[in-house]
Amino acid sequence: MTSKPLAFTFAGLALLGGLVLGAYVYDRNGPPAAKPAPPVTPMSLPRYPEVAADAIPDTRPLFTLPDLDGKPHSVTEWDGKALVVNFWATWCAPCRREIPLLNRIQKEYAPKGVEVVGIAVDFADDVKAYMKASPIGYPVLVGEQAGIDAARDFGVSALAFPFTVFTDSKGRIVTLHLGELHESAARAILGVVMRVDSGALPASEARRAVEAALAALPADPKAPSG
Repeated sequence: MTSKPLAFTFAGLALLGGLVLGAYVYDRNGPPAAKPAPPVTPMSLPRYPEVAADAIPDTRPLFTLPDLDGKPHSVTEWDGKALVVNFWATWCAPCRREIPLLNRIQKEYAPKGVEVVGIAVDFADDVKAYMKASPIGYPVLVGEQAGIDAARDFGVSALAFPFTVFTDSKGRIVTLHLGELHESAARAILGVVMRVDSGALPASEARRAVEAALAALPADPKAPSG
């Protein structure tokens, strides 16, 4: 009969004691310091696949980022070349899967005036470690906040990795491909880029030509569904 009231009494005393102790600590030390916000890293940023078409600029924005040795490189170093600018990160599985394809594109299309440039929105040490095991045969620039800023300059306001920008040799953006790049799509897009550079296709019609070329492709069995 007395166990429940006794238990209640003990619980009440414990609660009261905790409040008194808390008040004492508060009085001596002031209010508890707010916990610092966790650092924003590329991995903690939201990733959305949607990018408004009208947010993509007509021409390649200017940016400068360091390579893995810390040497800064301006995108203007590749003036006169059609570019395949690939935004990626070591922690992104689709990004890692498409690197062998980008290596092949660099090797095959470099004689045709195309340059692949990788932009790792990541930590330089992580990129160095990754490349020791998986070599990359094209220039790789790296940047944390600077890489995010470069992505936004291309019209991607929230990170959606990977994404790849294709330009012609005059720096005009032909298309921005969101998600993992597959070989059939890459070759279709590069075919349009080559037509623009040869003068066979006006630059003003390039994006519509890319849409038509991609729509005509058979479904890629390697592409993830949903």
